[in-house]
Amino acid sequence: MTGTSIIGWAHLPFGKHADRDIESMMVEAGAAALKHAGVAPKDVDAIFVGHFNAGFSAQDFPSSLSFGIDPALRFKPATRVENACATGSAAVHQGIKEIAAKQARIVLVIGVEHMTANDNAAIGRNLLKASYVKEEADIPGGFAGVFGRIAELYFQRHGDQSDALARIAAKNHRNGVDNPYAQMRKDLGYDFCRNVSDKNPLVAGPLKRTDCSLVSDGAAALVLADLGTALAADRAVLIRSAAQVNDFLPMRARDIVQFEGCSQAWSRALAKAKLTLDDLSFVETHDCFTIAELIEYEAMGLTKPGEGARAIDEGWTEKDGKLPINRSGGLKAKGHPIGATGVSMHVLTAMQLKGEAGAMQLKNLKLGGIFNMGGAAVANYVSILEPLR
Repeated sequence: MTGTSIIGWAHLPFGKHADRDIESMMVEAGAAALKHAGVAPKDVDAIFVGHFNAGFSAQDFPSSLSFGIDPALRFKPATRVENACATGSAAVHQGIKEIAAKQARIVLVIGVEHMTANDNAAIGRNLLKASYVKEEADIPGGFAGVFGRIAELYFQRHGDQSDALARIAAKNHRNGVDNPYAQMRKDLGYDFCRNVSDKNPLVAGPLKRTDCSLVSDGAAALVLADLGTALAADRAVLIRSAAQVNDFLPMRARDIVQFEGCSQAWSRALAKAKLTLDDLSFVETHDCFTIAELIEYEAMGLTKPGEGARAIDEGWTEKDGKLPINRSGGLKAKGHPIGATGVSMHVLTAMQLKGEAGAMQLKNLKLGGIFNMGGAAVANYVSILEPLR
């Protein structure tokens, strides 16, 4: 047990927000999370801000911008955390460690990113900074090219999986219709996702536009508390276990189609919680590209290696399946403002477990799992959540 619970949260809509900047989104999300938790700003002991940036924003020192929420936050310790696309979860996990070390009783975590002010070329360059630049920066197609190469290697080993990828994309877009925070709330259907067209062209390798997550602006925030504080709160979701595993950065240094860091993170988190995958009610996983979600089915142990397609083909991961995955629509439909993504995953999982997920709500929930990764399965974070009461 981590001894830490989520006692409040907030989530701004993800999308293209030309009229916003990271400061305004941080302040809005952070203030709303504190209000939801019933926590006065003066009672916050520490703040962690997840913000990848890498050139997306001119403001590259954002932690104290959180003080715009309320002057009572001035002189509190505020730290920016970054770990590529897992930046949000990195910030959450730092908050957990701060409480475990008894350095804080209440921690505010904010994840934020503003990406859409950049042109496509700049976005591609910035994202590739999460790869091994010495060897991978020239891969055609930017970061989509990295996962296009992974898809090609997976297809070579296990056969053409285009049908499975299209089913994953269609599932997540269908789920995204119910998510009021999602950037794209449109059921695209399997046929559209499966076929190349003017509106769904090939992007990199076998990956089409519908296989790629969205470029987004957005923020999400949550309030963490120690056990004593959480027991007195209006709502509390226990972070039963948390695990971080990092792997080699160069793709050549590992079998890139196995996501071994993901497997290790899941194994460690489940072992800490004294659970198996079968104990989980649902999972939010990192579908930056559909091939990632497919491989993650195998890495988490839902299927054997090379058999991930079975999970989507047989409906296991649908909202009424044995392990619903990405009921929120995932990064695919919800959007992927990098620093906010991991925080968003924790917020949406907590909402589900407390029955506050609205149209997204699943039934008979006991435990929720989260997998957020940075780079191509380099920084791997798993959290397992359950209602405290």
